Amino acid sequence: MMQIVVSDSSCLIDLRKASLLEAFVRLPYELLIPNTLFDDELIKFTPAQKRALVRGGLQVIDLPGDAVLRAADVARQLPRLSVSDGFAFSLAERNIGSILLTGDGALRSFAASRGIDVRGVLWVIDELYIHQIVPAPILVDAIALFLADDTVRLPARELAAYLRRYQSRR
Repeated sequence: MMQIVVSDSSCLIDLRKASLLEAFVRLPYELLIPNTLFDDELIKFTPAQKRALVRGGLQVIDLPGDAVLRAADVARQLPRLSVSDGFAFSLAERNIGSILLTGDGALRSFAASRGIDVRGVLWVIDELYIHQIVPAPILVDAIALFLADDTVRLPARELAAYLRRYQSRR
């Protein structure tokens, strides 16, 4: 059985900025996203980009009622988390052993404290390289773009280390 990765919207938004969406869906994982995040949070994605994600294998999941209630409960417990964060958490929690892909610090901490494996965009960068989907020079450009973009909320120190690492692999 293929490892499941549940994505929230933040990582997909960053991957879109770096033109890495098509590469992302080629990773050897079963990729899931809650339908509400796909429909409501990927607002800058064109219909063609959304279709390409789905054609590439991203599964848009309708959460059952109990999972929606769990998402709302999570958002009530932790006011720093939105209901959308709760949806991503709830879907990851339902898929035992899955990876939650998120850039949201509060969601990362909450999910990790509940035993969920949490990863982010830099993990995706590594996976794209390890699986020989994207060569180092293109990843260097993506990391440099992340460093220069104020809306990308990745730690600058970690990004700089990644930039050096992938520059040495050219």
